[in-house]
Amino acid sequence: MKLVILDRDGTINEDRDDYVKSPEEWIPVPGALEAIARLNHNGWHTVVATNQSGIGRGLFDMTALNAMHLKMHQMLAVHGGRIDAVFFCPHVNEDRCDCRKPMPGLFHQIGERFGLGLDAVPVVGDTLRDLQAGVAAGCEPHLVRTGKAAPERMNDGQVAELVAQVPGTRVHASLDAFAEWLIARERGARPASGRSDE
Repeated sequence: MKLVILDRDGTINEDRDDYVKSPEEWIPVPGALEAIARLNHNGWHTVVATNQSGIGRGLFDMTALNAMHLKMHQMLAVHGGRIDAVFFCPHVNEDRCDCRKPMPGLFHQIGERFGLGLDAVPVVGDTLRDLQAGVAAGCEPHLVRTGKAAPERMNDGQVAELVAQVPGTRVHASLDAFAEWLIARERGARPASGRSDE
């Protein structure tokens, strides 16, 4: 099974300093839904791992979170894409849970759910903690320059400092650029033959 683990806020949808609290505030990053669909069409399963401390802070409830994800799934379906599952942490820092990124608990849950080791599974996010959580579970780290890592929020020097903390991180302009890179890498790694099965 080919799997990619994606952060949500700042990677798939626009990030907000005051938290994404409703379906109306859930707005996809340009090209992100198309990128997920392209990954799907090339045989990749996509799963979301997201911190949602807004629940623990009382800013929104499970009904609102489910409505946001329903919107995400419906918008993705229009592009012929799908996310297999959403794993989320509702806790705040003070809860000291093991599922709030940068802790790897969500990633371990994903591995258990799908019966997979996560060695070299790509993880894509816009923050240091996304990458740290993934690497702690054995994933391959990818930073996208959207959300908190967007050029208007983080300059090249700051990105270099972040990447230095997670060796092996590759940087992409967006989820769309990551998908293009991953698909190209896989095609380049395949032996030349007349077969085209995924």
